[in-house]
Amino acid sequence: MSSLPLLVFVLLMLPVFCCGLSFVAYLVVPPPPLDVLVLGLDAREGEGYLTRTDSIILVGIQPAQLRVSMLSVPRDLFIDVPGYGLQRINTVNVLGEMESQGYGPALLASSIENSFGISPDRYVRLNFQGFIDLVDAVGGITIDVERTIVDYAYPTPDGGTISIRFDPGVQHMDGERALMYARTRHADDDYRRAERQQQVLSALSLKLLNPVSWPAVFSVLNRSVDTDLSIIDMAIYAPTVILNAGRFERFVIDRDYISAAPNGSPIPDYAKISPWIAERFD
Repeated sequence: MSSLPLLVFVLLMLPVFCCGLSFVAYLVVPPPPLDVLVLGLDAREGEGYLTRTDSIILVGIQPAQLRVSMLSVPRDLFIDVPGYGLQRINTVNVLGEMESQGYGPALLASSIENSFGISPDRYVRLNFQGFIDLVDAVGGITIDVERTIVDYAYPTPDGGTISIRFDPGVQHMDGERALMYARTRHADDDYRRAERQQQVLSALSLKLLNPVSWPAVFSVLNRSVDTDLSIIDMAIYAPTVILNAGRFERFVIDRDYISAAPNGSPIPDYAKISPWIAERFD
């Protein structure tokens, strides 16, 4: 009997076996947790990084628990900023950039550590065009719109407004449409918008599973995204992200988790939020 079929079988199964061993090793000696600060900038083309953050999402990756979590912080909340006192969180990036070019994420990271006890290890900062390019690079995303959304004053890059509408149901969105879905808020509020932003990130993670899109994705990352995440970081934490793609744990700090500072400014209710954070962030 020829040994050729056996040899072919071994050659076909060897990569699977090696991947299996690697995954077992990953579980036995997992990499440390990684917390990533994701910032969506309210910036148009040519405005650079000296601008406010339209969205702030903390992503906690815990390989030992094979867990990925997202915490959204509303842009109008106030937190304590080193050297500046109580400040609206969406202005912290501007304060940092005014001190020194590129310092915005670091100042915001230290402010978040002081306020929430989360110490971001890495950051990702992108503007509207970078977001559009990233979604288009993966071929668009699929979103299940829960309810009708109508915005009669959606802002346009030239300072005007247009009307947009999303009907309920599963639908495919390109980058421009996905940005509208993630940014619109006139039909509800910032809290529901934060939920949509998390939904978009979760949908994007599913499309990133396709290696065919990786060259285009890396091109966008190099061209339009400011980040200190390395290729090595992406490779190390990819298994945890892949296993949770499309089903990240999500939390939005909404009005049920907000209290008031002595001067009346809205601040996070840390006592209510802390238990959720302690389980999911390093």
